Amino acid sequence: MRVEIWSDIACPWCYVGKARFEKALRAFPHRDDVEVVHRSFELDPGRAKDDVQPVITMLTRKYGMSPAQAEAGEDNLGAQAAAEGLDYRTRGRDHGSTFDMHRLLHLAREHGRQEQLLDVLYRANFAEERSVFADDERLVELAVVAGLEADAVRAVLADPDAYADEVRADEREAAQLGANGVPFFVLDRRYGVSGAQPVEVFTRALTQAYGERAPLTVVTGGDAAGPDAGSADACGPDGCAVPQP
Repeated sequence: MRVEIWSDIACPWCYVGKARFEKALRAFPHRDDVEVVHRSFELDPGRAKDDVQPVITMLTRKYGMSPAQAEAGEDNLGAQAAAEGLDYRTRGRDHGSTFDMHRLLHLAREHGRQEQLLDVLYRANFAEERSVFADDERLVELAVVAGLEADAVRAVLADPDAYADEVRADEREAAQLGANGVPFFVLDRRYGVSGAQPVEVFTRALTQAYGERAPLTVVTGGDAAGPDAGSADACGPDGCAVPQP
């Protein structure tokens, strides 16, 4: 069975959702039969590479939040991450283009290191002090930690067309599946899970997808409905849902 996960490195709910999904997968009796493939989805497509700003500033300008609201949202997201055993810096993080990171994730997939690179990028973006944006050598360092060759990484970063088609193809496919926010999980093209759902929802989806054949149905915390149902804990064009204390 194949599980495809559309996500963005800049998406905090993707960071949390990956951890929740992995908890469900570790306990799934047929986990050795599950192939996980990560797909590209940019929350801010077309953003210039050198357009980098603090997360709090981005939230206030793009989504009309007050600084206090933006900081409260980050604090709540930090608590959600901590509940999953994840480190999360609620202050001092940057926001920028993730296009180069997605291109490198396609390179990493060819070398069997996609999962490792994604984990390294998530941790660097959400937990470490040094920014991951607009700094090619920073990305080279992180990719090497994930097991890639530095020269191969530099070659991709130097060529803006390298893996660009693959990134855009993933994004078009997400749109065709009705996903307008992330994380979005598609299980064997039978079931979809929208948002960073609780572990038990992922467990139910894995069980159903493994044992049944049906058209794509979105599994939510409540009744199954359309692609947007149950996607409160997700990031989309209108921003990232903020958990209420």
